[in-house]
Amino acid sequence: MSNKLEGKIAVVTGGTSGIGLATAKEFTAQGAKVIITGRKKDEVEKIANEIDGIGIVCDQSKLSDIENLVTQVKSQFSSIDILFVNAGIVLFSSIEEATEDHFDRIMDTNFKGSFFTLSKFIPLIAEGGAITLLSSINATTGQSNSAIYSASKAALLALVKVGSTELVKKGIRINAVCPGPISTNLLAPAGLDNATVQKFASETLNKIPMKRFGKPEEVAKLVAFLSSEDAAFITGSEYVIDGGTNVNPIIG
Repeated sequence: MSNKLEGKIAVVTGGTSGIGLATAKEFTAQGAKVIITGRKKDEVEKIANEIDGIGIVCDQSKLSDIENLVTQVKSQFSSIDILFVNAGIVLFSSIEEATEDHFDRIMDTNFKGSFFTLSKFIPLIAEGGAITLLSSINATTGQSNSAIYSASKAALLALVKVGSTELVKKGIRINAVCPGPISTNLLAPAGLDNATVQKFASETLNKIPMKRFGKPEEVAKLVAFLSSEDAAFITGSEYVIDGGTNVNPIIG
C-alpha cells in the first residue's frame, strides 16, 4: 500500500459503516490520521479503535453537533488536510405523498448538514487541502419515489461548483463523488422490509451494465485519489462511479 496520505489529518463523517468506513480504512492504510463521526457512541468508539483513529459522536442533522465536532477537532489539531462529507440518509416517497417531516429529515442531514459541515470546517483546512462531498447518480436521474433524496444530492453538486470558485483562493480543492448502486446497508433505515429490499436489489442489478454492485472499497479508492496530490489539478468536478448504470443505452 502506498503512503500518499502520510502525515495528513482526515475527517470522515458517517465513518462507521459503508462507504464512510471503507474510506476511513483506506485513508488510514495510506498513512493518514483519521477522525470519524457517527451518531452511535458504541459504534464510533469501536471503529475508531479498529483503525487506530479518533471517534467523535455527531449527528450531522444538528448544527450544534457540527459545531461541537469542529471544536473538538480544533482542540486536538491545528488544522486538517482532508474532509470527506459522507454522512447521509435515504428515504423514499412519491412527490404527491411526501410529508414535511420526510422532507426535513432528508434535507437536514443530506444538504443542510453537509453544507454546514463544510462551512464550519473551512477555517481549519490547511492550504493544499482537499474536500470531497458524497453525492449520488440520483442527483441527475429520475428514479421514482426519490424526489427529495435526489434533490438533496443535486444540491451538493451545486455546492461543489460554487465551493470550487470560493476555495481556490485558499488553495483548497473540492469535488463530488457520485456512486451508483453500491453494496452497503444504506437502505436499512429506509423503512423497507427485507422482501422489498431484495426486489429493489434484483431490479437494480438488471440495470447495471457490469452486472454487479459496486464495493464500498472501490468508492473509497476514488475518494482517496481525489484527496491526494495525484489530483492536484482537479477541483469543481463530479466523479460518477456506477458500473455504467448512467449510460442507459437504447440498444445493446
